[in-house]
Amino acid sequence: IITIKVNEGPQYGIRKVSIEGDLIKEADELYQVVNIKKEEVYNREVIRSDTLALSEIYADEGYALVDVSPEIKEDDKEHKVDITYRISRGKKVRFERILITGNDRTRDKVIRRELKVVEGGYFSGKKLRRSSQNLHRLGFFEEVKLNTKKGSSDEEMILTIGVKERSTGTFSFGVAYSSVEKAVGMLEIAQINLFGRGQSVSAKASMSSKSTRYTLSFTEPWLFDKRLSGGIDLYDWRYKYNEYTKDSLGGRLRFGFPLGLEFTRGSVIYTYDDAEISDVSETASQAIKDMLGSNLTRSMTLGVSRDSRDRRFNARKGSVNSTSVEYAGGILGGDNYFTKYRARSAWFFPFFWDAAFSVQGKWGYVEQRPEGKLPVYEKFRLGGMNTVRGFKYGSISPVDPVTGDRIGGEKMMVYNIEFRFPFVK
Repeated sequence: IITIKVNEGPQYGIRKVSIEGDLIKEADELYQVVNIKKEEVYNREVIRSDTLALSEIYADEGYALVDVSPEIKEDDKEHKVDITYRISRGKKVRFERILITGNDRTRDKVIRRELKVVEGGYFSGKKLRRSSQNLHRLGFFEEVKLNTKKGSSDEEMILTIGVKERSTGTFSFGVAYSSVEKAVGMLEIAQINLFGRGQSVSAKASMSSKSTRYTLSFTEPWLFDKRLSGGIDLYDWRYKYNEYTKDSLGGRLRFGFPLGLEFTRGSVIYTYDDAEISDVSETASQAIKDMLGSNLTRSMTLGVSRDSRDRRFNARKGSVNSTSVEYAGGILGGDNYFTKYRARSAWFFPFFWDAAFSVQGKWGYVEQRPEGKLPVYEKFRLGGMNTVRGFKYGSISPVDPVTGDRIGGEKMMVYNIEFRFPFVK
């Protein structure tokens, strides 16, 4: 039997906290990351955290070898301690070389263009963390490791980025069942890293008793090797509603560009949609009867989004916020004239066991302009897994007071709180 006797001794409080040595910022700015001054009693864990926070400030300015040493002076009579964080910044360090390993398929430039650090540039801990996050968000790699070692001199460093590639191509088919469409057959071929260039392409097809959908998409995330994205979507959809049948043939041209703020991009989308409405029930709402025949929509959408999620899929932290305005008709032509406003905000918080807690909201408003039409299918309807779970897709909607048909609403607002966890990793 081993018995360990502990005599805790007197408790020491904090009397004075100071920062001395090589200061690269105003002392008041450095004190903002020092939390021990807020404590009533001496706490080693807080001091360790303060040391790391001060080191990160210097590392972001290129001082990779900074030394922050906390010195503790005890007053045994008053049971107080004076704490001095003594800083020796050392020399600024540059990246001599950046090496990439493990990328058998992905081209070097696809990885390098996501980095916030460059050869010849100063070391920055913040930029290294952002570079790692960017590579994870691509979805190409199972593992990303950043390692540094001394270069040819004390003022130079070699950065090695090791990646472990995952399969980025998928071929999937299956049969699903939903309460709305009953049995659904699906087929999809997709590649999110085409020829190792970072481009994505997909072809999808699905069929059910109520719908037939064919979609072809292509995205170039770095158009002309600039931080501009471009893409095209082509589709042919047919859906049988209770009151009518809608055949849509069309496509979208997409362009994205940075706005100079972290994680923030703007977008421009041109949409061409030729919808043929047929099989309208004689007892249908007049709003539905007014759509009979061809309904051509030509629209331009301007959007702004900020996406700081750690991963595109199964995010555990960060947020995604977006807002957009869609203008249809007018100088663009077509039969439908409307302006549609949308906004979305979703926040993710990490939980235990790789789970995540998410809070999100969606808002929308659409208004018809007098020159043309606002078809029922351009209005808002809620229900389904992406809006209100437990309700059939599109089942939450204003109804025609005479016929009882769902005719959509001009305003929409929905909030969700979810607890998410992966069944398979």
